[in-house]
Amino acid sequence: MSYKEEKILALTAVDYDDVSIDGLKKTFKKVLKNGIHGLCFSPYMDGQEPGEELSEAQIRRRIEIIKPYTKWIRSFSCTEGNELIPKIAKEYGLNTLVGAWLGDDLEINDNEIKGLVELSNKGYVDVAAVGNEVMYRGDLTEEELINYIIRAKNEIHNVPIGYVDAYYEFSDRPAITEICDVILANCYPFWEGCDQDYSLLYMKDMYHRAKRAGNGKRVIITETGWPNEGTNLEGAFPSEANALKYFINAQRWSKEEGIEMFYFSSFDESWKVGAEGDVGAFWGIWDKNEKIKY
Repeated sequence: MSYKEEKILALTAVDYDDVSIDGLKKTFKKVLKNGIHGLCFSPYMDGQEPGEELSEAQIRRRIEIIKPYTKWIRSFSCTEGNELIPKIAKEYGLNTLVGAWLGDDLEINDNEIKGLVELSNKGYVDVAAVGNEVMYRGDLTEEELINYIIRAKNEIHNVPIGYVDAYYEFSDRPAITEICDVILANCYPFWEGCDQDYSLLYMKDMYHRAKRAGNGKRVIITETGWPNEGTNLEGAFPSEANALKYFINAQRWSKEEGIEMFYFSSFDESWKVGAEGDVGAFWGIWDKNEKIKY
């Protein structure tokens, strides 16, 4: 099956029903080699989890693996060694979307904001994210989150600032949307039980809902992806074929339409099974041993 270079995803996606796994892998490699907009960075090696200090060596090794394929890297925290990620990424010429991880521990939140401010004002941050899915988890009130965003905007100079959450939160919470310079939307057809065949169309709708809520503001898809193993969620089935199809379609759409998209994720991380079930360990393009999966 051959693919034309002009726009081919105007409505849904390429039909891969007659393409073998080997054919999908070949197309995947071509798409990845041609480069993608962004990757969510997975720093934790097997046996590690958040709360443990990350080493410069492991961060540098993993950034070196992904740097030939991406223009941007997204990190999720500014403490416990995560603050090294944007510094090392900049050494390799990557753009950075850097997050301060906020939760219900106010001391940790304070340290995260301080770290984000320092990194931003030293030139290591291209887009700053204050919090990730805080509203979804219910860790803070809307007012508390807005106050953190205001604090960051008062202390960070010349860097666009936003907040990361599920796409629908930006229409449901206009006060948060209004305070953000940029809309940072997570779009996961898988987590809403969407069949693979309709997943790209569904993600496009998610994106456009966030775009309408933003009312002209820049919108970045900060996470999207598909697991290659694990238990299905309604009509969404993890599999090697589905993960390949989703990646290819998402990246083609991103390139054709100029959508800023961070794919989740770079490496498999075993610790995520605690929060997400068995699928949590299988979102990476590279496996937990840093070997490319396809």
